[in-house]
Amino acid sequence: MLYKRYGNSDVELSAIGMGCMRFDDHVILENKFEKYVELILYAHENGINYFDTAPFYCHDKSEIITGMALSQLPRSSYYVASKTNLATLQNECTVDGFRRRLETSLKRLKVDYLDFYYLWCMLDLNSFYENCEKLFGFFQQAKSEGLIRRIVMSSHMQGDDLVRALDTKLFEGVALGYNALNYRYRKSGIEAAYNSGMGISVMNPLGGGVIVDNPRVFKFLTEGTNLNVAQGGLRFVAAQKEVSVTMTGFTTKKHVNDAVKAIENLEIKPMAEICKEYENKGIILNDLCTGCGYCNHCPQNIEIPKFMDAYNDKLLGRSIVKRLRRHWHLSAKAAVGCIKCGKCEKMCTQHLPIIERIQEIASL
Repeated sequence: MLYKRYGNSDVELSAIGMGCMRFDDHVILENKFEKYVELILYAHENGINYFDTAPFYCHDKSEIITGMALSQLPRSSYYVASKTNLATLQNECTVDGFRRRLETSLKRLKVDYLDFYYLWCMLDLNSFYENCEKLFGFFQQAKSEGLIRRIVMSSHMQGDDLVRALDTKLFEGVALGYNALNYRYRKSGIEAAYNSGMGISVMNPLGGGVIVDNPRVFKFLTEGTNLNVAQGGLRFVAAQKEVSVTMTGFTTKKHVNDAVKAIENLEIKPMAEICKEYENKGIILNDLCTGCGYCNHCPQNIEIPKFMDAYNDKLLGRSIVKRLRRHWHLSAKAAVGCIKCGKCEKMCTQHLPIIERIQEIASL
């Protein structure tokens, strides 16, 4: 396993980190946690030392499962991260509410401290400033007591807004979505973080599965290698000097093996150099839905994530209707009824024009 320095710190993280949020629903709902406890331990055996979790992942069981696994390992052999924000505090925006949330994570993870505690899911500058104003002091107090080692943030902001957030110099690191689809639009934020000495954790390195599901479109990621498209997508991100750790979710040991293979004999290069190599090889679309599911709370019960997945097919030159019928067993008519309340767009981590797309699908 290759290890990379986290910003200007002395922490060395595995080039591939494990995101503990992709565990199968049916396994979790049946309380068969042993399968994923074993998987986390297998990832650790293969050199992965960074494990990322959060409240509410996997029906609120991710922290529990992660703790069951990591508690079997020496504490010095891994780094663990969890998250909070105003939403997770559920209107308990007090020092006591923050402490209860943090202590719940610590108890579930069976640790005395978190290596990384994220101000979670900053969608735009307004939410960033509000969360910082109300919560950052609580983070600092917890760090002074040794409950947090590093205060970090996760962002879904576009590059320029992220640069403004990072200019506050409040955080030691940042997690952001970055991949072969959107690198042009996110690299300014990565450059700003790297130049200020911050660690950089990348989430969604495979575009929420879009890259894996379209091997023909993204075959340029594998040229000159014996890698598959998923491995090529991971390698594209992990090879960049500015990226500290590339997080990906696993559901099987094969996924772990594939990720480890993706970074074998990896040559680290500056981001600009790697991006230039790919500049004329493939598509660059920042408009593809990555399937995060944050929009799935429609008051009209429109299954928005499924329709956004189908709209991806249009952007990739295929048929929306065929995707709906064959994959989701839905008719375009099921999109009728949107009242344009805007709730979905407010929650969208990519700021996509969801209402416009829903209406377009409904008219087919």
